[in-house]
Amino acid sequence: MKVVPADSRLDGTSLIAGFHGIGATGYWTVKFLITELKAERRAFIDYEHAPAVASQVEGRISTPYEVFSAGELSLLKAEVSPVREKENEFYRQLADWMMGSGVKEVALVGGLDETLRTDDSRYKLAMTSAFASKGGAPGEPIFEEDRMIVGPVASLLNAFEMNSFPAVAVLAYSNTERVDPRAAAAAVEFLSKRYGFTANTAPLIKGAEVIESELKMIEEKEKRPAGSVYS
Repeated sequence: MKVVPADSRLDGTSLIAGFHGIGATGYWTVKFLITELKAERRAFIDYEHAPAVASQVEGRISTPYEVFSAGELSLLKAEVSPVREKENEFYRQLADWMMGSGVKEVALVGGLDETLRTDDSRYKLAMTSAFASKGGAPGEPIFEEDRMIVGPVASLLNAFEMNSFPAVAVLAYSNTERVDPRAAAAAVEFLSKRYGFTANTAPLIKGAEVIESELKMIEEKEKRPAGSVYS
């Protein structure tokens, strides 16, 4: 893994990172914040085992892994996951780069299966010992001790814990079968409080309502008797 430009630094900022997972919560949270905060692209992360994909965004090529900046925040957007057999290697190298980039702390965003909800919390937090020793996040709901975190968030949290680096994961309750913009809105709620920015999550809520409305229409259509004259 290498960063382009090679001398890219994120000194003094807090880094927010999200990945594809339950409800695509992490990915959509970061993508929304890049637009909402008018973040500027600062660097690329080049990994030889990344899928060979590219897209066009606002008149320019969007590469698999990019770093953006907005004031005292840095944001890592991951369009795709590395090939499965190289995932652990990638996230370990990514953690090493994050810890050496000069950031003050890292906030990871992921999704939680909403069927496991035991209270009215919209998200739960998991934090490293170093983050807790800095004061943690008083009053916020904490991830239960009998639950497991899996995927990129788990890999990064493990690396940060072993290296005494301050990091927190905000895990928003999400639908496991589709993209869930409401979960992204919940994650933004915590991040805006933590890092002191204002974000209008109305577009996320609107997106959720559209998805829910379409699913309801499909469900009602499937319930109609066979041979119905309605279409």
